[in-house]
Amino acid sequence: MSTATETATPQDTKPLGGRFVAGAANYIDERTSISGLVKELGRKIFPDHWSFMLGEIAMWSFVVVFLSGTFLTFFFQASMVETHYAGAYTPLVGVEMSAALESTLRISFDIRGGLLVRQIHHWAALVFVAGIGVHMLRVFFTGAFRKPRELNWVIGFILFILAMAEGFTGYSLPDDLLSGNGLRIIDGMVKGIPLIGTWTSFLLFGGEFPGTEIVGRLYTLHILLLPAILIALLVVHLMLMVINKHTQFAGPGRANDNVVGYPMMPVYMSKMGGFFFVTFGVIVLIASLFTINPIWNYGPYDPSPVSAGTQPDWYIGFADGALRLAPSNWEFVLWDRTWSLGILVPVAVLVVFILLVLLYPFIEAWITGDKREHHIAQRPRNAATRTGIGAAGVVFYAVLWAAASSDIIATHFHLTMEGVIHTLQALLILGPIFAYFVTKRIALALQKKDREIALHGYESGRIVRLPGGEYIEVHQPVDEYELVKLIDTETNAPLVVRPNDQGRIPWHQNLRASLSRWFFEDRLTPMTQDEIEAARDHQHHTLEHIASEEDAELQGAHERAGVPDAPHHPIDDGHVSETANRPSNVIVPDDDQPKKPKKKK
Repeated sequence: MSTATETATPQDTKPLGGRFVAGAANYIDERTSISGLVKELGRKIFPDHWSFMLGEIAMWSFVVVFLSGTFLTFFFQASMVETHYAGAYTPLVGVEMSAALESTLRISFDIRGGLLVRQIHHWAALVFVAGIGVHMLRVFFTGAFRKPRELNWVIGFILFILAMAEGFTGYSLPDDLLSGNGLRIIDGMVKGIPLIGTWTSFLLFGGEFPGTEIVGRLYTLHILLLPAILIALLVVHLMLMVINKHTQFAGPGRANDNVVGYPMMPVYMSKMGGFFFVTFGVIVLIASLFTINPIWNYGPYDPSPVSAGTQPDWYIGFADGALRLAPSNWEFVLWDRTWSLGILVPVAVLVVFILLVLLYPFIEAWITGDKREHHIAQRPRNAATRTGIGAAGVVFYAVLWAAASSDIIATHFHLTMEGVIHTLQALLILGPIFAYFVTKRIALALQKKDREIALHGYESGRIVRLPGGEYIEVHQPVDEYELVKLIDTETNAPLVVRPNDQGRIPWHQNLRASLSRWFFEDRLTPMTQDEIEAARDHQHHTLEHIASEEDAELQGAHERAGVPDAPHHPIDDGHVSETANRPSNVIVPDDDQPKKPKKKK
């Protein structure tokens, strides 16, 4: 009689939950081959630098916006049907308002946690737009938009525009007094467009402003169309970042054809997960302590009680500021149509500004003729012209942004409204020019300072007196790690114009050559390796000489004092050791002989 013996396999010894997870993972992998993708992403190396976290702030803020917005959609009514408020906020009881405002007040006062989620949603949206903006500034000033990342810059800037559009559409949904004023500004800009302005406004608002359809249409844009495009572009943006590699700052072992950092799993997955909770926690803390958009103080939209102190959210302020800085009587009549230049010119200026920022990578590549791939991020000082251009753009945006609060500036600082407007108009033109030249001069000065440090070392603050009586300051040589940061190895030169087959130089080539000369003017030629090695040898020789002179001086002093010879302290890797680090006040001058004790009489 035979007996069958069962042998437990290693899989059977696993807990039930582990066997279930392993089986599910194996089932999915056999049908999708996803393990290869997970393995490839897990091995992906990312460089480490604090500035790279700015993009993550934007990404995790968008996640917070998405989660909090999902909660709000269950309770908000995107309707402009008139109703009377009968909720918990007593001052507005019985006031006629739209269903959109009534549902927003109900979320704020009648639904548990509704006000907190509303404020989380609004603050997260502001942080989202700010995160994208600061992230793009980092990319611009470090030259991380250059080949092969031009398309990723375009996608990132479109994300920035969509984020502002998403914020404006959400900001306008409650149909309160403040959001109605913002929509009125948009209506005026649309109506200022010649020929089609009036019809476009009717189409947008469903009739004469404010109409009865705009809240529902903005709601569709806010929760459906714009988020779908945002998520799709965000996925493409991240995919291109993985494909093209992340830029890294110069350092030991870092080259244009490698990436030095940590793998995605488990290091960066842990860091990203922790950073998400940090971002979420900070946003919740801000939303808990600081009120934003208190619609109950404004009431329903009515054009009659419009106050002078109403401003849009900060990211839309530049558009409002552009309208305020334009002359109010700047218009003429042509073809039986009124052409309001006070609206058309600001809109045209903003469109040109946005297009220049959007296409800047291609403009710079055309000017410089640079077709190389760049995976090392530049220090802003090493690209003086680009840094000056960026500073000019920031000042231009800042002046427009400040102009959106021109009335607040006038009342708070007891100034005239005309004086504030005229000052901002002058700053809008002169400010960017001044910022460009000052920033460029500072960048070039910092380049010269870096070169001085690389060639002669840091000022140690240690003064040494030589045997001849001369006092010199000892410079500490730069170590290899710092030297890599200080040296700019990129070589750039203006384009050379060559005639074509007919012996002529086309006008666009002359323009390109002129722009190239302007872009690279006052540049510093990168140091050669021979110069660096010669400078380091000189530094080491100087330190060795000082150390030997000090040892000889101390040895002579000890001999005169009858003290045994002090041991000689060697030089270690070009750095002065203990003897050289001894303060200079221990050196005994030649004429300072030790005195013999007097005999008692």
